[in-house]
Order: sequence, then structure tokens, then C-alpha cells
Amino acid sequence: MSEYTALDHLHMAQALRLAERGAWTTRPNPMVGCVIAHGETVVGQGWHQRAGGPHAEIFALREAGERARGATAYVTLEPCAHHGRTPPCALALIDAGVSRVVAAMADPFPQVNGGGFVLLREAGIAVQHGLMAAQARELNHGFLSRVERGRPWLRLKYGMSLDGRTAMADGESKWITGPAARADVQRWRARAGAILTGAGTVAADDPSLTVRLEGEGGDFLPPVRVVLDAGLRTLDRAKVREGDAPTLYLHAADVAAPALAGVEFASVPSHAGRLDLSAVMALLAARGINEVQVEAGAGLGGALWRAGLVDELLLYQAPQLLGDTARPLLAGLGIERMADAVHLELRDTRQLGPDLRLLLRPRA
Repeated sequence: MSEYTALDHLHMAQALRLAERGAWTTRPNPMVGCVIAHGETVVGQGWHQRAGGPHAEIFALREAGERARGATAYVTLEPCAHHGRTPPCALALIDAGVSRVVAAMADPFPQVNGGGFVLLREAGIAVQHGLMAAQARELNHGFLSRVERGRPWLRLKYGMSLDGRTAMADGESKWITGPAARADVQRWRARAGAILTGAGTVAADDPSLTVRLEGEGGDFLPPVRVVLDAGLRTLDRAKVREGDAPTLYLHAADVAAPALAGVEFASVPSHAGRLDLSAVMALLAARGINEVQVEAGAGLGGALWRAGLVDELLLYQAPQLLGDTARPLLAGLGIERMADAVHLELRDTRQLGPDLRLLLRPRA
């Protein structure tokens, strides 16, 4: 018999929905939601809206006021126990007089990592965690990847034809997919901490890689545009430096970076003229990047795949054929036998206009 009631599940599901509202604005912090309730009656709710601002528990406690006393607080992540840019949420819950805290999961961040639960229990508050933990982990897979693995969650995004081609042989690719699919890409960009591309894509397409959410409203933090350019050979392609979004060029250590206003440069180790992709990911994690969306060609995508750095494929498939001379999805996988085929798990599928969106992950 479960230690949690149907009502517990109901309130935690609402807390998870609230947390997701911060998908475009909380980074580098995790998304967190909180519901405070007496039985069926919700007296306060909130979500973490922006790094440096109040946490979810504080918003919920403000709404609850004195009604928080004796209530249960449902939180999607362990309440923090340390003084960062805001005071500890565990102490705020104690001061408010809640009698029980149910958390979806513990916070692996080193300055928390069980400390919040300890404070709550020492104050005589009943603490449980693990309710809807899988959903909570899925919500914050980027933050958890950075904290637990030391690298961001990496997503490859491609528009492709029915026969798996991403561009014509000469590189022409506008447009394989339709307006609905391209608008959807913008929402995925908005939740990424970085949009990463390679020198080949910049040289060929001169992309801007900005978030464009025309007519949708909604606040978002512009993701940093990251260009992998070992020799800094694409600096004449300037669109990736235009607009308000920050730009970071990553280059080889033996290449001198120029001074460009509003642009950052950083060196990473390289081998045979190619940047060390694991070092790239470690550098981005150190900069607080939780999720990376890669929008590049088959070469860089294939290299990331071979390096074991790809967590997710976001594919937009158009009902058209480009033929066998067009460019493939990923290059250099070296698959020659059926036994070596890469097996993927389909996590989500959705139709967007005439196109199909597929979300896939490598099978464990």
C-alpha cells in the first residue's frame, strides 16, 4: 500500500504544473513548484520564477499567510537549506508552522543535498520524499545533468525529410519543415541555456540563432549562442553576434581571439584541429548551462553522438523525399551491420501542421 494518498498525488501534480511555468526563466536554477494545503483545500501556491528571486515556497507561503500553520507543503524539489541569493526555504516553512512537507525528490546540489530535510525534521515537521519523483526528475533533467554528471543535457535538433535527409547536397535546406514546426523550435530554444552550432553551419547559413516568439508573449532569458570554431574562421559571418542574446566562441588554445564588443571567447583543448567536445560540455556546465540545444550539420551532430554526449533527439519530419544525394542526419556513425544499429526510445510524437515532431532518446 502506498504511503501517499490520492490527494497527495493531486497536489504534487499541481506543484509540477506550476514548476513548469518557469521553464524559460529560472536557469541556472531548477524549476520548482509548491502547493500548500489543508486536505483538499489549497491555501497557497507558487513557483520559482527567476534566479535571484523568491523560491516557490516563498510565493506559496505569502499567499497562504497564517493559513500555512498546520498545513502540508508539497514541493517538487527539496527545500533549500543554505543562504544563497535568497534565505533558506526550509527555515521559512518552519517559521510558517507547516506540519508536513512532501517533496518529489531530494536536491543533489551540494549545498542542499539532504540538508533541507534535516532542518525540517529537527523542527518536528514530518517529511516525506519520492512522490512523483520520476516526473520531477524529467522536469529538471538539465539541472540534474549539470549537477550530477558535470555536463549539460544535450539535445540535437534537426528538420528532416521522410527519408532522413536534412539538406540538399549543396546545403540548401530552407525550408524542409513548415511554419508550425519552425514556431515550435522557438519554444524549445527558449528553454535552452545555450544554442550550439559549428563553424560549418555558421559559414554556410550565417544563422542568428535567436529566440523568436512572435505573438506568444511570455518572458524568457535569451540563451547564449555558442559557436564551435577552432580556428575562428567564421568571424566575418556576423548574424550570430547581432541582437540582445549573448554570443560565445569556443576556439583552440593556440588561436588568438580578437576583442569584439559584447562577445566572449574561450579556449578549450583540441586534437588534430577539432575541439574536445567533452571539454566543451564541461566548460558550459561550469558557466551554469543546464540544457544545450544543438542546431548544426551532420558532422558535428555525428561527432557529439560518437562522443556519447547526446541525450535527446528532437526531429521535425516533413512528408517529402529529398533523395539519396541529399545530406544525412548524422555523419560518421560507422554502422555497417544490423547488429550495430542504434536503437532509440520514442518519448513523444506530435503533429505540427503537415510535419511530425519526434522526441527520441538513446536506449539505456
